[in-house]
Amino acid sequence: MRVTIDARTLHFRSPLRAAYGVIDRREIYELEIEGADGVRGRGEAAPLEPYDGVSPARARAALEAYRGVLEDSDEDRPGGELLDACRAADDLPQALAAVDMALWDRAGRRAGRPVARLLTDDVLDEVTVNATIGAADRAAAAASAEAALRAGFRCVKLKVGTGDDAGRVAAVRAALGSGPLLRLDANGAWDVEEAVRAIESLAAAGLELVEEPVHGLAPLRELRERVAVRIAMDETASVPGALASGAADAVCLKLGRCGGISGLLACATLVRASGAEPYVASTFDGPLGIAAALHAAAALRIDAACGLSTLDLFADCAHTLVVRDGAIAVPDGPGLLG
Repeated sequence: MRVTIDARTLHFRSPLRAAYGVIDRREIYELEIEGADGVRGRGEAAPLEPYDGVSPARARAALEAYRGVLEDSDEDRPGGELLDACRAADDLPQALAAVDMALWDRAGRRAGRPVARLLTDDVLDEVTVNATIGAADRAAAAASAEAALRAGFRCVKLKVGTGDDAGRVAAVRAALGSGPLLRLDANGAWDVEEAVRAIESLAAAGLELVEEPVHGLAPLRELRERVAVRIAMDETASVPGALASGAADAVCLKLGRCGGISGLLACATLVRASGAEPYVASTFDGPLGIAAALHAAAALRIDAACGLSTLDLFADCAHTLVVRDGAIAVPDGPGLLG
């Protein structure tokens, strides 16, 4: 197979502030594989170093290792075996995700079917998504909430843990009114005692859930027992045994952290077996990553709003995955993007 790796930089319209720092751009790698039949498949590696500790250079090195594996392999070799061979060369989930996506994309194109319908026949036609508001001041947060409401979003996620949380949460809830869901994302900014105080003081705003208020399984378990608001796990999901631990009410799954579509489906199975609810979000991925996550969420028939409406945060990212009435239609053409 022929393999091409291209670097791409996406720039945020405005810097995004979260508990792990400020980011103003995303560096991603697009991987394309092409067989002798001329059918291509594309995937994407989108590590976010402040979030997952994986640098772009580390991801690029893994992709180069995979290039040798893929180019030396029989193109009729089963996709699972190809993915295992790449994993043996360099076990980096954020880079393996690109290979997994590309293999699914090529399989869909060869079959003339969207990826979601390769996974199962009973798929969602669209995936409900949430709007994301960064750690802005009260006025900016309220303005973003009003814009989300006008755009038809039924769920908004507000970044917290960076100061004036009470003021910004109150401003967002006032802008939204009582109908739309409001979830908070602290990115592990608090310890247990801080989280208890913060959640109890913010709960009056009517919260759907609080995502990663603390880091670690034991802190999540303790916090869950002490507050009435639903607790979701995000970064802690990378801890061994976390997915089946039942330490949270919900678990946020990321395509890169799971190693692609195949890994995300397996992770969701573990989460559901524990009694928790899975939902899917991006690490500010590009269009290929968002499309892959949409196909996975549609195949899993996820009800909770997913954090996949992030492409419009970029100033230079043309795409067709448009949010309408708080949802994104799952591409219905062959492969990932049709």
